[in-house]
Amino acid sequence: MKKLVAEYIGTLWLVLGGCGSAVLAAGFPELGIGFVGVAMAFGLTVLTMAYAIGHISGCHLNPAVSIGLWVGGRFDKSELLAYIVAQVLGAISGAGLLYLIASGQSGFELGGFAANGYGEHSPGGYSMLSALITEVVMTFMFLIIILGATHSKAPKYLAGLAIGLGLTLIHLISIPVTNTSVNPARSTSQAIFVGDWATGQLWLFWVAPILGAILAGVVYKYLSPEKLEGFLK
Repeated sequence: MKKLVAEYIGTLWLVLGGCGSAVLAAGFPELGIGFVGVAMAFGLTVLTMAYAIGHISGCHLNPAVSIGLWVGGRFDKSELLAYIVAQVLGAISGAGLLYLIASGQSGFELGGFAANGYGEHSPGGYSMLSALITEVVMTFMFLIIILGATHSKAPKYLAGLAIGLGLTLIHLISIPVTNTSVNPARSTSQAIFVGDWATGQLWLFWVAPILGAILAGVVYKYLSPEKLEGFLK
């Protein structure tokens, strides 16, 4: 239960910090943090939680990460479903807090609410195929970074830094394409509040990250097999 509570809190923080930066601060007149700031915010949420809860739950914060670690031989299958449920609930709670904060502004309009999308709902107008390729490849690379950084032969205590910076880079590349998911829980939390097109396109942001994570788990297990549960153990 402690692991699940840690995953709930960590995923809540990821959504509140990452999506919160996009909704509240990205376009703030003259002082907005823009794409770069949002990318850094997502990376910082993972970096801070890696050292806060990594020793408790492994700091997955992401159903695709949990699945990729399981496929890669680093995570117990018996815990997988419970982790995913805790992550999705944490993400929805983070989105709920963000909604309560954002809706306190005079003239508030929900808008895209940092939801992920493709086609006309892609920040750069990218197609469904572009979004699918982007999410598969970015999640694949994210899991390769995670599996490598947490390997017993990797430098100790630097995993959180590598993973946080990796997620920052992923956002710098892919925010214009899909608003960057690589995380089905994060996508679900925002889509629930936006509804309509966001829930209609949500399938891609479950299928693509999970596919990318599975591929990475298979590849890294071939490259450097190791049984190791969690991020920082």
